[in-house]
Amino acid sequence: MSAAETTTAKVPPARRDPQQSGESEKPNGPGRKRGVGQAVVPWALLAPCLIALAVVLGYPLVRLVTLSFQKFGQPQLWGFKSPESVGFDNFTNVLSDNEFWTVVVRTVLFAFTAVVLTMVLGMLIALLLQRVSGWVKTLVNIALIASWGMPVVVAITIFKWMFDSDFGVLNWLLSRLPGVDMDGHNWFASGTQGLAVIMLLVVWGAVPFVVITLSAGLTQVPKELEEAARLDGAGAWGVFRHVTLPILKPIIVMLATLSVIWDMGVFPQVFVMRGGHPEPEFQLLTTYSYDKAFVVNDYSQGSAIALLTVLLLLGVIAVYMRQMLKIGEVE
Repeated sequence: MSAAETTTAKVPPARRDPQQSGESEKPNGPGRKRGVGQAVVPWALLAPCLIALAVVLGYPLVRLVTLSFQKFGQPQLWGFKSPESVGFDNFTNVLSDNEFWTVVVRTVLFAFTAVVLTMVLGMLIALLLQRVSGWVKTLVNIALIASWGMPVVVAITIFKWMFDSDFGVLNWLLSRLPGVDMDGHNWFASGTQGLAVIMLLVVWGAVPFVVITLSAGLTQVPKELEEAARLDGAGAWGVFRHVTLPILKPIIVMLATLSVIWDMGVFPQVFVMRGGHPEPEFQLLTTYSYDKAFVVNDYSQGSAIALLTVLLLLGVIAVYMRQMLKIGEVE
């Protein structure tokens, strides 16, 4: 055997490219069936959840819309009369009522103030947790989770005791200040002070979620960007405004939107705090709809008010989606 024969490697024949030869590879039948099956599997897994949502949320919403276009009171509820279709009369009566617009303005102001306080306090506490020791952070997180997990009725009971006119601890503490006499002060004698107490309760229950979420977001802020901003002469406010805030903007928009939806849907805090009978100056959209439906027994007008509230919240969601799309375009 010669040296040339021992050193020459056998090269396999070149594989023919089907595109160059004008041939196209056709997927086989089993592959197509497997692709269709893979597309069906996610929907099959989601089917139980979608069915549950349709039953739990879909049917009540359809029933709400139906009632808002009917005349439905006690006779229709007990079957003595059949529901009558009245078109848009319920909405006309509601929208022409000055009391309804007063409640709308009160609800919007209540929700706006509560959301601002929640976001500001949540951000301050989240920033503070980044600068404390580990054991302090652990204690604060335990307190936040405990307050977040407390049942609403229990929290309302505690706040009622704290702001009680005769035995409230807050009146006792304020009366210890020089020149302040709060003994026997009734915080619910006026709607402004009473709603302020209820707002404090709402904010107290909402801050823990905001703090925990923002704390998780702050861990994603690159330390290199903060150091570069400080080297460029930016102070603490400059670093927060130009580095931290833009990175946290998607989270802040999400939290603010959720807070608006939750705070506009406040019901047990007002209902239980006022003993099940909120006075006119304490009425929000949720309690106002409840009173129209179950106190006045005008279920059709109560449904119309509830549907208008849903439409108002859909407007908030539309603003949220628009902001998120803008953020996505910038990124």
